[in-house]
Amino acid sequence: MKWSDFLKLIKARLTFLVVFSASISFLIGSRANGHIDWVNWVKLIVGGFLVTSAANAFNEIIEKDLDKLMKRTMDRPIPSGKMNTGQALVLGLGMGMAGTYLLGSLNLLTGLLSVFSILLYAFAYTPLKRKSPIAVFVGAIPGALPPLIGYVAATTSVAHPIGIIDETALILFGVQFVWQFPHFWAIAWVLDDDYKLAGFRLLPTGNRNLGSAVITFIFTLILVPVSLLPTLYHHAGYWLFGVSLACSLVFLYQAFGLLRAQSIEAARKLMFGSFMYLPVVQIMFLVDFIGKVK
Repeated sequence: MKWSDFLKLIKARLTFLVVFSASISFLIGSRANGHIDWVNWVKLIVGGFLVTSAANAFNEIIEKDLDKLMKRTMDRPIPSGKMNTGQALVLGLGMGMAGTYLLGSLNLLTGLLSVFSILLYAFAYTPLKRKSPIAVFVGAIPGALPPLIGYVAATTSVAHPIGIIDETALILFGVQFVWQFPHFWAIAWVLDDDYKLAGFRLLPTGNRNLGSAVITFIFTLILVPVSLLPTLYHHAGYWLFGVSLACSLVFLYQAFGLLRAQSIEAARKLMFGSFMYLPVVQIMFLVDFIGKVK
């Protein structure tokens, strides 16, 4: 097995985004507690990488026959014959157990959330993709858990040995949860022809049409006030408020472009906008939060 095949099995770019989101939230949670445990930060990164990789491996095992039908996935290691299902399963189980152990060593709640994330992504979201667009709503939950897991991982203390979920953690989860919808629907619009080869129904109405564009716009509109919650609830200052508002309005403008044009090109612009939106807002949350707690 080549390294490049392993990276495809774990969906390396997606895994990196997940780990980045969790690590930023860990730092936010650490600053709220007054100190940063860098050893635990490394544990979170390694454990998060392993757990996310395991979930992606299980996803590819389940969808191996469907991946053969789509142009963008037919070169993945299992459908291309570069890796068999048994090898992928051993890797997935090994990474899942090691990652869960590392995250569980931070606190019990972090470990339980990581197991829940794997189960929901691999065994609920994955099979639902062929049945109903509701799959996107189910998938948005594990997709938004990384910042929650990262924050909870930093909350271990004598008073809270199993970890806690507080208001800041829920806001971090909420922003990423709402962001998931325009992000994923933009991708689904761009790749709809390929998805339909495998029978996936992921756009809100099942097709590229006005209804799907309207629903995507509505969820992008909802993201505007949600992104301002950290400042409105006094967990961050006005720098984050300004950056979040500006990014959300640009994102909303791109969603309006999809509503107006209903084209693949407009969806592609929204997709790339979503890639930029989340890391910018999360990094600004960290910077502004650090300034506020000082």
